[in-house]
Amino acid sequence: MFKLEKPNTAEIGNKAKELLKKIGKRNLAIILSVLVIGGAVWLNIALFSTGANRAGQEEGTDALPGDLPFVDGAETEEVGNDPDDIDSYFASAQVERKRSRDEAIEVLQLVVDNPEALDESKSAAMAEISRIAKDIDNEAKIESLVVAKGFEKCVAVISDSKCSVIVKTDATLLPNQVAQIYEIVYEQTGILPVNVRVIEKTEKA
Repeated sequence: MFKLEKPNTAEIGNKAKELLKKIGKRNLAIILSVLVIGGAVWLNIALFSTGANRAGQEEGTDALPGDLPFVDGAETEEVGNDPDDIDSYFASAQVERKRSRDEAIEVLQLVVDNPEALDESKSAAMAEISRIAKDIDNEAKIESLVVAKGFEKCVAVISDSKCSVIVKTDATLLPNQVAQIYEIVYEQTGILPVNVRVIEKTEKA
């Protein structure tokens, strides 16, 4: 009969100490800092779009490439009676997105430039910087293409293989408009509609 052996806590503790000694307290602090900044960036980005997609299909509507599902509606959020309020929202969202990214890149660059950092840590930091740069480029492309479809303002935020697209609208988005946004995101990033949020920002009546 198979018998479970009691884990050797002393041995585990010694291995943990050896690992900590190998990594070094400074490298460990750097790694933890990167994780903390990464979490903060994700949190800031998540605040841009708190709505969720309502998935579904509607007969007679154009399908996305590869028969991808699309949303038949979008989350609507009212901003305020003053037109300046909604403009300020989009301006603030862009500033906050840039600030979060700049902070993340700054910390990652410290890892890359640190002569005491492990090669694995440097490689991971460089890969993360490259990913952030690619996300920034894709966000700009998405925003340009969405605005070209007739939307006055748009902010796209990519994080953790998900995308939020916030658009300024005067009326509720039609299913084909949401499908167009999904198609743009998919073509630029490969992110499926199930991982995309479309948020309408409208003025209060």
